[in-house]
Amino acid sequence: MSVFKKLFKQTFIYGLATVLPRVMAVILVPLYTTVMLPEEYGIYATLMAYLILGNVLLSYGMETAFFRFVTKDASQQKIVQSTTLTSITVSTLIFLLVTMLFTNSIAEVSEFKPEYVTYGLLILALDALVVLPFVWFRVNEKPMKYAVIKIFNVIINLAFNLFFLLLLPKLAENSSYWNSLWFPENKVAYVFIANLIASAVTLLILLPLYVKIGFGFSKTIWKQMIKYAFPVLIAGIAFSINEAFDRILLKYLLPENIAEVQVGLYSACYKLGMFMTLFVMAFRLGLEPFFFNHSGHANAKNTYATITKYFTLFGCLILLVVVVYIDIFKRILIPNSQYWEALKIVPIILLANLFLGIYHNLSVWYKVTDRTKYGAYISVFAAGVTLALNFILIPIIGYMGSAIATLAAYGSMMVLSYLYGRKYYNVPYELKKIGGYLILAIGFSAISFYVFNGNIWIGTALLLVFASIMFYSEKNEFLKIIRK
Repeated sequence: MSVFKKLFKQTFIYGLATVLPRVMAVILVPLYTTVMLPEEYGIYATLMAYLILGNVLLSYGMETAFFRFVTKDASQQKIVQSTTLTSITVSTLIFLLVTMLFTNSIAEVSEFKPEYVTYGLLILALDALVVLPFVWFRVNEKPMKYAVIKIFNVIINLAFNLFFLLLLPKLAENSSYWNSLWFPENKVAYVFIANLIASAVTLLILLPLYVKIGFGFSKTIWKQMIKYAFPVLIAGIAFSINEAFDRILLKYLLPENIAEVQVGLYSACYKLGMFMTLFVMAFRLGLEPFFFNHSGHANAKNTYATITKYFTLFGCLILLVVVVYIDIFKRILIPNSQYWEALKIVPIILLANLFLGIYHNLSVWYKVTDRTKYGAYISVFAAGVTLALNFILIPIIGYMGSAIATLAAYGSMMVLSYLYGRKYYNVPYELKKIGGYLILAIGFSAISFYVFNGNIWIGTALLLVFASIMFYSEKNEFLKIIRK
């Protein structure tokens, strides 16, 4: 099987496991926006933003470090695995113990109910404890096991969401027992309880892998891994700021009487950017081990260049499809029309996530050359852009400012990574083709959405023109890959 076919096969499987949690999140949007008030949905979205940052802190870059060290020296694979498992397990348990002692203080500072904070801390701990088992599946190229367990987690989470928010209220009407379990004024709590149950079940399923890997510790290897992981941690913190802090800043920078409602509107329409996010995440899951496993090949740079071109090509296609048919997607995914006023952020968010995906492709240079500190520099710079533009623009144009800040942050990451990569690991990217596809897709999207107000016929015509150009430009290379 050619390296391209293997990559795309693993990307599809990982993508399925990645797509379903995100799809579940989108499927639940109509449910949440129906049973919750907009301000309640805003609270949920803000809490999730904090959990994104928490996940980064509790894994502290060890996921990427594990990939690097476990493939670097075959003779040390076992001790690398056990050291990583011990490190993450011990740090997670310490985190949980300390934070639980200060739940009320955390709640007071963050302005959330103490029970919400408790649920969030437990979810963070449980999710941290399954980080290494899932990474182990990826590095050992076991995508099916990875996918099955991820999908099962989604099913449990979805089932309990439906039970708590749809079935439990009906049961409570006819039974004093069920009525004692239903608190309609606290619907957000049920969402996090469902998540907590799913995370706990997932950990139970993965516990046998703890036995297989085993606990052990090498101080020397741990120090090397932490040194490698620290810049990744800094980059992860910066990335979480880029990804999630807009919700937090919207809450605290907008007037109190509209803040949580605006966060709810913004977060719901942000979900329409899911299509690009899913593509980027799925591709990245398959791409990261691929980068390390093929870094020693003679034609590695040419392979990376080809992959980046195809990623950009298909990303542009996704951008156009979502923008052209946004009127259809909004009715399916966000049927409550009071949220539609925020749809104007969707093209911007889609493009921002496409830039982020290109950045992940370009970031191969600092990962395979052990210059992860540059990834941290780039992400920190982008986080600065995110924070600065949000502080400047939110008071002026509200959530549109957050969307623009996201685009500027991810765009700057893409450009900086390319410029640094030319110096340290020069990959022969086909800039003219990549740039041409981007300009064409952005132009067609702008014409369809902003000039013709989403006219589906004109948009479809533009989409067909783009697809035709794509097919005829890449036809020969497509056929070569398929025949290999």
